[in-house]
Amino acid sequence: MLEASIIAFATFFATVGPPDVAVVFAALAGDKTPSERRRLAIRATLIGAAILLFFAFLGKPLLSYLGISLAALRTAGGILLLLIAIDMVFARMSGGTSTTSEEEAEAADRDDITVFPLAMPLIAGPGAIGAVILLVADANGDPVQVMTVIGSLIAVLLVTLLLMIGAAQFQKYFGMTGAQVVSRVLGILLAALAVQFLFDGIKESGLLI
Repeated sequence: MLEASIIAFATFFATVGPPDVAVVFAALAGDKTPSERRRLAIRATLIGAAILLFFAFLGKPLLSYLGISLAALRTAGGILLLLIAIDMVFARMSGGTSTTSEEEAEAADRDDITVFPLAMPLIAGPGAIGAVILLVADANGDPVQVMTVIGSLIAVLLVTLLLMIGAAQFQKYFGMTGAQVVSRVLGILLAALAVQFLFDGIKESGLLI
């Protein structure tokens, strides 16, 4: 169970990217008062959590309704997570776990940044959504394993919230270099997990039999 918790936590930390969210939040909410920044951070985290929990519990039935097999999701999710992991290892910015330059420009003109770009695509981005569906599906309905995944997700979201609230202090003490070191280490772990998802998806598809 401890191993599952560590894997789930590392996966969500890599796909949500709390340090990246904090950096973007600091840039977009730099002109707000401390109380306004705290309110924006809490609201964005709650909305992001609602989106991810929706896909955690209804993602698999939705896929079944659309005729998408779990093997196809594992393969597609593995590819997506691998691309994100490569970007993390090489410290490149992409739309998988962060905003694009066009999205940042649009967000700069908005008064309310909680839904876009904070809640989505920063917190509940495509990588995090794919990861939560896969990890919950891998629990095979076991309540303890499902709650382990959900608990790990909530823990990462709490870290994200705390980093957003203390974004200025985070940047001061860790800086961009510190955030990239953490990102690269987690990127390596995420790459290995992504390849495992690919192997499992291809195996379950029956293409090699």
